[in-house]
Amino acid sequence: MGHPIRDPMPRKAPPSPPERAPRATAAPAATTHPHVAPAAPPVLRDRHVGLPIYKMSGSGNDFVMLDARLSQPGEWTPADIRAVCARGTGIGADGLVFVGPGSQDRAARMVYFNADGSRAPMCGNAALCSTRLAVYLELAQPGDLCLLTDAGVVPARCDGTGDQAEIRLPDVEIPVGLDGLAAAGDESWLAFGTVGVPHLVVRVDDLERVDLPRRGRALRFDPATGPEGANVNFVAPGVGGVPWRIRTYERGVEGETLACGTGTVAAAIALAARGEARLPLRFRSRGGPELLVRAELNDSVAHDVWLGGQGRLLFRAVWEGA
Repeated sequence: MGHPIRDPMPRKAPPSPPERAPRATAAPAATTHPHVAPAAPPVLRDRHVGLPIYKMSGSGNDFVMLDARLSQPGEWTPADIRAVCARGTGIGADGLVFVGPGSQDRAARMVYFNADGSRAPMCGNAALCSTRLAVYLELAQPGDLCLLTDAGVVPARCDGTGDQAEIRLPDVEIPVGLDGLAAAGDESWLAFGTVGVPHLVVRVDDLERVDLPRRGRALRFDPATGPEGANVNFVAPGVGGVPWRIRTYERGVEGETLACGTGTVAAAIALAARGEARLPLRFRSRGGPELLVRAELNDSVAHDVWLGGQGRLLFRAVWEGA
């Protein structure tokens, strides 16, 4: 479990009807990240000035989070999303997430966009962060709740006292090999599966020897993975009892991200199905914190799939514009 969050603001939902916070005197500082900022920085629209923003991290997979009672996805263009997610000129994030009231008791709604402005049905670490934020904003009480996503209803848990959360995913078909897509170099095998979004799991012995920008991009766009491509997750065993390690080339970001929740689930199931590991299985993300995958394998399907990990609130700020 992580250390309790020192909340930067009182844990109270916005007034009803919600109002945007007054303009602050300084814009939030940009966070550092290995990605390169766009050559022509996008500019966020002035109509978003004064909007409260929550910056969160899930094992290094970072997000700009918005209270959907204050701002709806339809108010944001792809250019807006690229602007706020841009590193160096915006806040910097792997994606933009809207969290709002659900359509039932003990539920919250999550809508996720990649950093390039494209909408995605699911993101595991964004779901963990959304679960944590839903409790923080008092959209749901601590304990069990449901997260309503474009990929379906996701049961979730968060006790509200730390930065940990859990989500239960729908049954997952065990990742399998793809015709026309073979291992290369030091790779042992490749397996393709869908956990909310498509993932290609690549088993290697040494993550540090992987040319992730080149190999990851080639596999991400390989026609065998389908017209939309796939996230590519390279996995290797830890040393001396250390958890398995994982690195991800993520579509929509088009580069390495420091963690990938659904990719970690795909990797755990692929490894267990091939007899290389036993569930529950821990992974150490590139960002450092660990993710835990629990599931039951039955024939070609994994049931009762749970992902546990970090949903850390870094800060609350107010967008001041370009």
